[in-house]
Amino acid sequence: MATTEAPKRSLVLQRRETIVSYLFLLPALFFFVGFVLTPMAMGVVTSFTNSNFNNVNTGSQFVFLDNYIRLFKDPIFLKSAWNTVIIVVVAVPTVTAFSLWVGSAIYKMHSAARSFFRCVFYLPVVTGSVAVVVVWKWMFDKYNGLFNYIIRACGGQGLMWTESEKMALWCIILILFTTSIGQPIVLYVSALGNVDHSLVEAAQVDGATDFQVFWKIKWPSIMPTTLYVAVITTINSFQCFALIQLLTSGGPNYSTSTVMYYLYEIAFRTTKDFGYADAMGVILAIVIALFSALQFKVMNGGTTE
Repeated sequence: MATTEAPKRSLVLQRRETIVSYLFLLPALFFFVGFVLTPMAMGVVTSFTNSNFNNVNTGSQFVFLDNYIRLFKDPIFLKSAWNTVIIVVVAVPTVTAFSLWVGSAIYKMHSAARSFFRCVFYLPVVTGSVAVVVVWKWMFDKYNGLFNYIIRACGGQGLMWTESEKMALWCIILILFTTSIGQPIVLYVSALGNVDHSLVEAAQVDGATDFQVFWKIKWPSIMPTTLYVAVITTINSFQCFALIQLLTSGGPNYSTSTVMYYLYEIAFRTTKDFGYADAMGVILAIVIALFSALQFKVMNGGTTE
């Protein structure tokens, strides 16, 4: 029996649909090019100049790689970079693992309880960062803070918390952890609901343990979600700024300073050296891109596709 092929669309109709599609994209494309791509390109160009607040009117000069060479001779930048690496290395795996564990526990609950706990864990995400930091700042207060009150009530001696060089960075990581798990938990609960239950039931009938079911069936199914969580958490950790600015301002003695905060301090508070600050931004963008590409390669079956 002969089959009839659907008539091909005319080139005029295809061209018209293409034009209409681009017209719908034009407003968003205009803002993306004007407020994302253009500032990025200007930042890269400025990083090769000696642009600063003093020569805004007289003009800046190209210094080529001087700003980048200066970066790796700056002890404060190196310390800030090390702090940033610690935050990323600690926060990303702990946020991912804890979110998966909590998401797995919530998924097994009744629908009403599941909705309640998703709401509870998501609250810090929708709460303003200023309000969150104010509460944590009170809890970490060395005189009247909640943590030191509990320690003194148990007979101990209060701690310095954010005023200690050894403890301040870990306080930052703790707050970042609590504000970063909300969205991953919700995503994991949703991803676990999309796992093929027929495969799970078949494995259980064959005598597979809960760990084997998770590792062989559920884990591969939620890998795209895990990749997304890891990449987003990595980017947020590298760009940690508001939390540090509001809580410690990079102190004490730059023990909580990150690349993002030091960039802000150089550009807008101290020397106002825009070229040097832009060089930090370019380095930070490159490092984030490399980390993200590595995560895609490792967690996406050895490919970046």
